[in-house]
Amino acid sequence: MVRAALIILLMSSVASCGLFGGQRNAAKRAETENVLPFKAKLSKGEDRAFSVSVVHKGSGVAEVRESVRFEATKYCLLTFGGSDAEWQIDPATRDWAFAQDGDRLVFRGECTAL
Repeated sequence: MVRAALIILLMSSVASCGLFGGQRNAAKRAETENVLPFKAKLSKGEDRAFSVSVVHKGSGVAEVRESVRFEATKYCLLTFGGSDAEWQIDPATRDWAFAQDGDRLVFRGECTAL
């Protein structure tokens, strides 16, 4: 009798885990506390690589950096468990390398979390 009650208790506790699964999915919609000045969009690449594009409205790397960094940090953290990213660096400026695609700046990086 005790064994049956214990089994039922264990089964009901495991079954209730699905009730709280929505909290875990809420992290997929992570948002910053402050409004970021530019809308950035991340595209997954091969393995741990990614690219982030942002409409820059005439602004440079310094102005769009936080918007780009937020998307990369969120992606790396939720996908690989760590927030660190290594960005492609322009050897001439020693700053983040980017390509211009119309009104967008496109940055490339790779998640470094193991």
